[in-house]
Amino acid sequence: MIPADLRVHLGETVAAVPPRLFGGFVEHMGRCVYQGIYEPGHPAADAGGFRSDVLALVRELGVTVVRYPGGNFVSGYRWEDGVGPREQRPVRLDAAWHSTETNQVGLHEFADWAAKAGLEVMQAVNLGTRGIEEAGDLLEYSNHPGGTELSDRRRANGAEEPFGITLWCLGNEMDGPWQIGHKNADEYGRLAAETARYMKFLDHRVELVVAGSSNMEMPTFGEWERTVLRHTADQVDHISVHAYYEETDGDVASFLASGVGLDRYLATVAGIIDEVRAELGLSRPIGISVDEWNVWYQTDWNENHKDAVLSGDWPESPRLIEDAYTVTDAVVVGSLLISLLRNSDRVSMANLAQLVNVIAPIRCEPDGPAWRQTTFFPFALTSARARGRVVRTELKTPTAPTARYGEVDLVDSVATIADDGSVSLFVVNRSTADEASVSVELAGDLIVADAQTLTVPPGGDRFTRNTQDAQPVAPVVLDAVAREVADGLTRLRISLPPISWSVLTLRPTTAPQEALRA
Repeated sequence: MIPADLRVHLGETVAAVPPRLFGGFVEHMGRCVYQGIYEPGHPAADAGGFRSDVLALVRELGVTVVRYPGGNFVSGYRWEDGVGPREQRPVRLDAAWHSTETNQVGLHEFADWAAKAGLEVMQAVNLGTRGIEEAGDLLEYSNHPGGTELSDRRRANGAEEPFGITLWCLGNEMDGPWQIGHKNADEYGRLAAETARYMKFLDHRVELVVAGSSNMEMPTFGEWERTVLRHTADQVDHISVHAYYEETDGDVASFLASGVGLDRYLATVAGIIDEVRAELGLSRPIGISVDEWNVWYQTDWNENHKDAVLSGDWPESPRLIEDAYTVTDAVVVGSLLISLLRNSDRVSMANLAQLVNVIAPIRCEPDGPAWRQTTFFPFALTSARARGRVVRTELKTPTAPTARYGEVDLVDSVATIADDGSVSLFVVNRSTADEASVSVELAGDLIVADAQTLTVPPGGDRFTRNTQDAQPVAPVVLDAVAREVADGLTRLRISLPPISWSVLTLRPTTAPQEALRA
């Protein structure tokens, strides 16, 4: 049994929970759009061709904002191809994913789908093969009320009212040599700065995300951020972080400690932001947009992608990176959400990449069912329970060695408190073999309204997955919770299974004190 002590300081705020922390990502890649959210002819398809069963799961997931249309795809995309009568839209080669793009889903269709799902659109512009003028044209087409060629074209294409998109990404992963139109930091920084300036001339409401490094292992990481921010810090509102994690060579200890890696990544980028702001004498804040994050293994990538390239085929919506996630993967996703919440004083938004089929919490089959992958559950529960403010916690727990991150805590946790005084505790046990006994102390008379855990199901192991035929992995009631109240404090003792992610919701027996709202 691993002993851990957690003290929750309900009156000490780290930051408000950013609503955009629970974002998703839809890219024209693989079967995310076509045969994912959109499949005309499916029994569950609506009049527009979008699958209502997938839409229901997106709503259940609790996504708040969605990044679109890429990703690598956007660096070769002509947005004009996706507007106007569908029968007149051109079919193009998508060099990013070696696929054929039919353009049957474009800006209008996606905006309508996002509205049905209750999502804010985070629109990306192409700074790979295109630039300032095209970004401005897309913004004017999307947001200007009318009376200009572009805005009137939108109205003629069926959208009388503007889309009102205020959140925009200035390209994607431009530091990567794999990126169409790859640039060095000075080239990209200059282009991003001038694009940002023009877009704000056109619509002063826009919030802009400048592209940071593609990952922390890039040889230019750090200097890329410094150079790009020196060009853009007076124009942009956020800088992106992309963070993917996977289990390699059976090193499960390091994999379960992925949240430690994300904490360090975010701390480094936050330090660079502060450094450049001080250097330039800027007082305006710049948030961190973790606009791609997940666990991934790039399943089927080598087979499907390389075979298509070598054969000369350009398939429509091929199966790319359709990872089938395990219990262990779900626990890591839960731990990454703990890290995002803990860093919400610097993280302004985050997008789980992607929503459907491609490294996704939701899977579906053509003419077949849609289902929840294991990773669906920690995201859905966190987006539903993390409300109000993230509060300071003190955690004492044994550590264990990892090959990648050194000594790491075996237990990790974060806490939030809502306006009604309800408290949510998110806790992960990283041990592969031992239960954790966590003692929790917090002020007030609180009852445990709900306690759930995601762990290895009976008869399964840490590699158990959900499939279209069976979904054995789902949260279960966490029974092992003892409670006592004395001296104005609530004390809990929680027993957590090995390899588990858990959430407990506590509610006050009386109206919340003003001190807890501080």
